[in-house]
Amino acid sequence: MRSMATARATGTARRASDSPAARALARAGLTARGVLYILIGWVAILVALGQSSHEADQQGALRLLATQPYGLVSLWLLGIGFAGYALWRLSEAAFGVTGEGNGAGPRLKSLVRALIYAFFAYLTFKVIAGAGGSQTKKQQDLTATVMHHPGGQWLVGIAGLAIVIAGLVLVSEGIRRKFLKYLQLSQMSPRTRRLVERLGMIGTAARGAVFALAGVLVIEAAVTYQPAKAGGIDKALLTLRNQPFGEVLLILAALGLIIFGIYGLCEARWRRV
Repeated sequence: MRSMATARATGTARRASDSPAARALARAGLTARGVLYILIGWVAILVALGQSSHEADQQGALRLLATQPYGLVSLWLLGIGFAGYALWRLSEAAFGVTGEGNGAGPRLKSLVRALIYAFFAYLTFKVIAGAGGSQTKKQQDLTATVMHHPGGQWLVGIAGLAIVIAGLVLVSEGIRRKFLKYLQLSQMSPRTRRLVERLGMIGTAARGAVFALAGVLVIEAAVTYQPAKAGGIDKALLTLRNQPFGEVLLILAALGLIIFGIYGLCEARWRRV
């Protein structure tokens, strides 16, 4: 009896994950992700031009949005979109990834993405409530806490290496156009397909490069035992700004993230979910 009840519950959950409502949530989440990266890129450009005090990361982008007309409404929509994205990725982790089958690797990646975007939803609602602090500072504090434990430096270094590898994988996927297998290409005109392909290549590679740089900074923090060197997207972009021709490099990276955000909006339209 228990196994029959479990099977019925699993079947019900599977049907719910493949319902029109679930697909709508997935597309809302993909749209929210695209908007977020456009905002991060825009904040980074403002930082490069010396016109913004916001951090060029997820929280800084959300805070910039909060200051705009209809910002609160937009934040609510983004928060709901992130929650929808997280639920969609959870359903993929449970029942398999469209275009990838039921392999453990793709399902594990979907689970990680679900957790990340659940955090983004939480972050968005904190910004709506007027709470929070510096995201980079919190990451540095967490790094310092871990490093003070036995073996902590190794753990931080391994985490940084994992981020570098994930970033390089994204660069490779962008160059090899691997993202195309997730899209409904038959619904695009040849011209639209070429445009989406170029946006995906440039945007995915740029996003991966920024992630890889962030991972390198985490490794450096572990090797030198200086948690202040660790950070996320914001720290990686600021590191670019401090290099020769840094402002140009930062603007190029920011444009790459904006392009990824625009590709994300295309993915929201044509992704197979």
